Amino acid sequence: MLAKTKDPWSQSIHLLKMLSEAKMRADGSSLTGAWAARRAECAEHPPHHASVRVLDRPSPTTVTIAWLDSTSCRYGNQVWRSCVARGVGTCAVSGWQIQPGDLVYKPRACRPMPSNADAMILATVVCNAVEV
Repeated sequence: MLAKTKDPWSQSIHLLKMLSEAKMRADGSSLTGAWAARRAECAEHPPHHASVRVLDRPSPTTVTIAWLDSTSCRYGNQVWRSCVARGVGTCAVSGWQIQPGDLVYKPRACRPMPSNADAMILATVVCNAVEV
């Protein structure tokens, strides 16, 4: 059953994924071999689909971001806060690796959680990306 909080696009993607996995099981194939290796690789290093633009710096610890992702969400004026990275990640703007302890910006916590809640942008990238 689909959650009622998902938007129609997310529901469609979820249904296609379920159908794809069900067909694989019906064919008798399993998630082994090269296919399983590729799936693990994609989960470990998700593709960068979003178009990200820094719009403004309303305060020293916040930025306003335009986040456009055709596969999951669109946020025209999303507020991000500065923090210290707790884990390894990838900068959504530069693609550079983020290490624990790096200064980053993340979407401000709110309810419901935004689709890009786990995204991070390196603070140095934000400082260089602010549009005048």
